[in-house]
Amino acid sequence: MKRSNAAKFAAVTAAGVLALTACDSAADDGGSGSGGEESASGVKVGLAYDVGGRGDRSFNDSAYRGLEQAVEELGVDAQEFEPTDGEAESAKVDRLTTMAEEGFNVVIAVGFAYDGAVREVAPEYPDVDFAIVDSEITDIDNVTSLVFAEEQVSFLAGAAAALSTEEDHVGFIGGVETPLIQKFEAGYVAGVAHVDDAIEVEVDYISQPPDFSGFSDPAKGREMAQAQYDRGADVIYHAAGASGNGVLEAAVSNDFLFVGVDSDQYENAEEEQKPYVLTSAIKQVDVAVYDLIEAASEDTVEAGVQRFDLASGGVDYTDSNPELIGPLQEQLDEIKQQIIDGEIEVSEKP
Repeated sequence: MKRSNAAKFAAVTAAGVLALTACDSAADDGGSGSGGEESASGVKVGLAYDVGGRGDRSFNDSAYRGLEQAVEELGVDAQEFEPTDGEAESAKVDRLTTMAEEGFNVVIAVGFAYDGAVREVAPEYPDVDFAIVDSEITDIDNVTSLVFAEEQVSFLAGAAAALSTEEDHVGFIGGVETPLIQKFEAGYVAGVAHVDDAIEVEVDYISQPPDFSGFSDPAKGREMAQAQYDRGADVIYHAAGASGNGVLEAAVSNDFLFVGVDSDQYENAEEEQKPYVLTSAIKQVDVAVYDLIEAASEDTVEAGVQRFDLASGGVDYTDSNPELIGPLQEQLDEIKQQIIDGEIEVSEKP
């Protein structure tokens, strides 16, 4: 038997989750959003953030940009749901259940940590279109999996680092040592070796499962980056969510190069930080989220796995800092094309 709405809302509140709006126009009216109103498109979207929440300048913020675009261009009603640090799996189940019960006909879970919750909740609401970012679910008819070739773009990040290091010593910092983040590590290390296998690569993870705080601890990110720099690394790439903000702070303090992830972290950086951002290995989470919502508005959502790679433009490196990345682009684009053509195969595992 499903619990009452009141019980589920109580559970969500107890988990410390704050529902926010993605509709800036609604906020202009002084309210907290239009979560209960009828949208112009008839589509009501709920988006549940990963560890760290909105404001990480990385993964979650990319998902938000896609949601915001859908609100502005498609007229959908949207509401955001924030996680709490160290929350139990039941909080994720309650969050998704609340959305489905409250009339959200599109429910998007951002991050592989929602895999179990989506598997539990989605079959109970077959008329709701569920989507999950960074996890493959193939056996539920109303779930779309939005996944990315992180290893391919990380290979380019590694090549860029290898072409930029002056010390023949670079670093990688992962948020939490999971198979997903190991894809970033694998691609990065392989990309460095492709350019020069004599370059030393530092590899560290901030936390180990089931501790996911490694994605939301900038202080630990800064401390770990400082340690890698002290050991000789002069270019550091992170796949650590909001913890990467600490890595960038360390880069500025110590005058080494930073490689961002998921979003264009040059564009998101403070002005004094921008000169230290070599490039970012971006995942077009915003595009994937927007396209899914657009399909929902047209009643054309397809379940199954949607994979975004270099060939499709779903992942890529950024050239926002031309002074640093400009001299490398010809070489990086050649490597990129070799990956697309299958001449270079990038492993997903370290």
